[in-house]
Amino acid sequence: MPYVHSNGIRLAYERAGRGESVLFIMGSAASRRQWDMHQTPALQESGYTTITFDNRGIPPSDAPPGKYALADMVADTKGLIEALDLGPCRIVGTSMGSMIAQELAIRHPQLVHAAVLMATRARSDAYRRASAAADRVLSESGVRLPPEYRAVNSVLQMLSPQTLNDDAAVASWLEIFELAGSGAAVAEGQEWIVTDENRLADLSRIAAPCRVIAFSDDVATPAYLGAEVADAIPDCDLVEIPGCGHLGHLERPEPVNQAIVEFFDKV
Repeated sequence: MPYVHSNGIRLAYERAGRGESVLFIMGSAASRRQWDMHQTPALQESGYTTITFDNRGIPPSDAPPGKYALADMVADTKGLIEALDLGPCRIVGTSMGSMIAQELAIRHPQLVHAAVLMATRARSDAYRRASAAADRVLSESGVRLPPEYRAVNSVLQMLSPQTLNDDAAVASWLEIFELAGSGAAVAEGQEWIVTDENRLADLSRIAAPCRVIAFSDDVATPAYLGAEVADAIPDCDLVEIPGCGHLGHLERPEPVNQAIVEFFDKV
């Protein structure tokens, strides 16, 4: 497994394919290997080199103690792009990964050629603020919820009603989430990353062409907040994919991959 030293820590990464580079930035508490289920094969087949990495807090990357900030994640990713000499590169982010990509495009435009921002937002709303606050209270309490409970909650938060109504699909997802929740604690520092700051005005400074991909049934980052991001970035369009939730890149990978490749092929 190759590593790169960035921002004082060690990040595990993987590079494959030929052609222009596409850097994938994962969301919170998730492994880079999610991308390998559907996205990296599709991009490599379309003639791109893909680079994935594990954010700080996700083994085998370093998990330094303490509470992480979004600025830490941005600095980590900036260092990785520079160490691998990728910039300016195409970027695909999802959830927190999209917020990292947005900050890179605002603060370090020389590193970003174009970006696809999935399941993103640039501000919070009442429900999302309350949900984040509740998660922080739970973390501070020291209570560890049983994996079975966490799995059910994850299914409700991450997937679409279409998937929830499919018994076979739900059973598979519950097993996946329960196994993930039964492993060693990871990404505890990521639990403290605050993403409530309103960044809509700052998005107007982004010069790179962008595409927002929103998922119609996304509870964590609803489509209307993604549409606000698309409206705020000068050269940005919006693709809304129906029938999927926050993990739309896993629930409906074909239209997601099509939207990514079609966009990068023209920029």
